[in-house]
Amino acid sequence: MERFAWMGRIRPGKQAEYKRRHDEIWPEMKELLKAAGIRNYTIWSDGDLLFGYYECEKGIAFAERTQAESPIVDRWNAYMEDVLELVMDPVTGAQPKLQQMFLLE
Repeated sequence: MERFAWMGRIRPGKQAEYKRRHDEIWPEMKELLKAAGIRNYTIWSDGDLLFGYYECEKGIAFAERTQAESPIVDRWNAYMEDVLELVMDPVTGAQPKLQQMFLLE
């Protein structure tokens, strides 16, 4: 199973709204993530700094492609634009992958 980690930033003063939107994540967005093979998806914050992690049962490339081709993800990204700052990889359309430096299983 491949792992994916990303970083982002919550726009100043928008942390409560960011949290609320994820507490009320759209059912169709959850289903899309599952269809992309994404499991154990967790997002942490340290103030406005975000760190996200998930595991890809079908591989990172499949997860990226499934998300990039989805109008649901396009709508979600537009919905989150006013509360979230992300740098997107122009090739994959996803957040740039962080480099794994250590793993203890």
